[in-house]
Amino acid sequence: MVDNDDYMPTEMPALCPSWALSVGYLGVASAAVLSNWGSAWGTWKAGVSLVHTGIRHPESVMKNVIPIVMAGVIGIYGLIVAVILSEAINKPEDSTRVNTYSIYSAMAHLCAGLCCGISGLAAGGCIGIVGDYGVRSVGYRASNITLFPSLGDAKKQSEGYSQIPDSEHHADGDVSGSDDQNKLFVGMLIMLIFSEALALYGLIVALIVSQNSYDCSSE
Repeated sequence: MVDNDDYMPTEMPALCPSWALSVGYLGVASAAVLSNWGSAWGTWKAGVSLVHTGIRHPESVMKNVIPIVMAGVIGIYGLIVAVILSEAINKPEDSTRVNTYSIYSAMAHLCAGLCCGISGLAAGGCIGIVGDYGVRSVGYRASNITLFPSLGDAKKQSEGYSQIPDSEHHADGDVSGSDDQNKLFVGMLIMLIFSEALALYGLIVALIVSQNSYDCSSE
């Protein structure tokens, strides 16, 4: 008979297989890669529109850079979660070479990484698309450009211009071009804020889920 107190397990516990480490590091990679993917996607979409609009209306470049900044923050969310998850992954014991990182912790870390990464990817795409059309709309309105020029004026049709009043009040009661520009910018900003909130929701859930862990060394 072997005394249970002196028994040293030579096999890993069922809750701590060797491949659990791979699942945990997959969560780390998911948080970083997917969030950076969303950040790059949003920066690309909004950045192209910002440069395109800045050609005709350079004064609005600094104001319309907000979508690019908000898209870049998403990558920081993924970086934060990836660092936290990587620090929580335990390496095998040096003396026994037994894995103490459980599959429970691995699945929790994978869930946290996917929550942050996929939320960041969706938020980045949303910010990029909203920023793309929003920046173009604000720039077109400020530069008196329209996508649908009047068919009766061949010269304006070829150049892509339409007459937008610069005064505060138009004879027909229409709002001015400046007022329209401000309204478009505020509407775009509200949509960008709620789009950014999607990534923040994923970050909060990831931080909560990452606290769930089980260490096989306590057995």
